[in-house]
Amino acid sequence: MAEQIANPPPGRAALAVRCREVVESEWFGVTVFALVLANAAVLGVETYDGITARWHGSLKLMEHCFLAVFTAEVVLRACAHADRPRDFLRDPWNLFDLAVVTLAYLPFARENATVLRLLRLARVVRAARFLPQLRIIIVAVGKSLPGTLSFLLVGTMLLYVYAMTGWVFFADADPEHYGSIGRAALSLFLLITLDGIGDAVHGGLQISRWSLLYYASYVLIGSFVLVNLLIGVVISSLEEARQLEHEREHEASQQNADGDGEPSCDLRERIATARRALDELEEGLALVGARSAGPEAVVAAAVPPPEPASSGARPAGSRAPT
Repeated sequence: MAEQIANPPPGRAALAVRCREVVESEWFGVTVFALVLANAAVLGVETYDGITARWHGSLKLMEHCFLAVFTAEVVLRACAHADRPRDFLRDPWNLFDLAVVTLAYLPFARENATVLRLLRLARVVRAARFLPQLRIIIVAVGKSLPGTLSFLLVGTMLLYVYAMTGWVFFADADPEHYGSIGRAALSLFLLITLDGIGDAVHGGLQISRWSLLYYASYVLIGSFVLVNLLIGVVISSLEEARQLEHEREHEASQQNADGDGEPSCDLRERIATARRALDELEEGLALVGARSAGPEAVVAAAVPPPEPASSGARPAGSRAPT
């Protein structure tokens, strides 16, 4: 069973090699990328009611054609991994493509226009598959989510503390912005972008001079320190995603260099043939040497040597120890 998994049948290996040549070719990626952009353009055109009412049949036919082409693309990518199906399922992009195409055929998606539009919109995201830099950015965003959640937690605590402080000091004088914890939090959240910070500082100075310290500390911590921390998290995730992309490309190049499928099987057969030839050559040399030594040596060379006696047995004719 293990040999069958390690060495796929020749038919599957040949199919994988041929499909891999097509999938990894430059024209295939450019064609699929152009179709993804065309699908996005058709989705944009369908937002105009006049065009949709006039060309409804043609747009529907184009949608079926796009779905058929994307289905054929997923099938080709799956056939390219016929010799190693698990590798196909390990790639998140393959799973995403498979889900987007498969869900479009389900009855609930075809009957619900909103779900169908969202699935068709998801095809536009597939454009990132053919743009390495954009793919790295998307992977980096996904890897930065844990750090982003920590940033949001710290930012929420900071916002809550300053909102409560603003409610305590400015609720009576400025109820429009600090009349409740919700209004104070909303006002401070807008100040993180430094939008309207001048009006807020001038209004605070009319209430108390100490409000300058309040706004200055909030802007310094919220707009500069926390935002720079978030940028640092994203940059770190971007470097990690770029390193993973390089490792994935290196592994793919090594797999292509090693030659899975028929090339490896052919190499094994050549090694086995060479070993058999060496064994036959050694036997022939042994027989030639025995013939030159005499008939008794020929018989001795043809007959395999006896197995060595065990440690407890004594050879014939030997004397017992006294």
